[in-house]
Amino acid sequence: MNQHGSSAAVEGGTVIRVVLADDQTLIRAGFRALIDSAPDLTVVGEADDGESAIELLRSTRADIVLMDIRMPGLDGLAATRKICADEDLAGVKVIVLTTFELDAYVIEAVQAGASGFLGKGVSPSELLDGIRSVAAGDALLSPRATRALLARFSGSDQAGIDPSVLEPLTGREREMVVYAAHGLSNQDIAERAFLSPLTVKTHINRAMMKLDLRDRAQLVVLAYRTGLVRPGDTL
Repeated sequence: MNQHGSSAAVEGGTVIRVVLADDQTLIRAGFRALIDSAPDLTVVGEADDGESAIELLRSTRADIVLMDIRMPGLDGLAATRKICADEDLAGVKVIVLTTFELDAYVIEAVQAGASGFLGKGVSPSELLDGIRSVAAGDALLSPRATRALLARFSGSDQAGIDPSVLEPLTGREREMVVYAAHGLSNQDIAERAFLSPLTVKTHINRAMMKLDLRDRAQLVVLAYRTGLVRPGDTL
């Protein structure tokens, strides 16, 4: 477990503090070099297992953890559950790292509270933009990744949820949830619905609050498990 970085501020905002959790040293080194090259991002620690990652998050007060699923000891899935259930770590957002977007554990990670996922072959710009997006409160579920995620929900192993849980939502909030479930960003939704991105974010945040969901990614999962949106639906 290595701890680095500082909480320096950059013009117009604060540096986003990132912890890397992956048991492969070369992968961590590559991500560190890329993240540290951005003026608004910094790696504050590295861990090679889940327990070490949690310790680092407590000591560094990081904003984001890039979490590999397959690690020795406490794996990334179990670590994600612990992080997202810990009130002291409520401000930490988890981005799951996966070799394939169809990773069998991705759904479980999102349900555990992860804010989304990235393939390890992601482009440099996608990685940096993804970290910024999650730090700003969005779910990191690209249309392609969302389709991969939802392909898993079409199987019989995923139990449905009574759609009556959606009754507290207004018509506009339901509309925003449908857009989000298709992997659209707040900006994309705003353009389609002729609203400001801030208004879109407000509607989605209210929907999450009413449904007692920790994260936008969980909202996407719920939309499909209740049948509000179904695999194959188009906008």
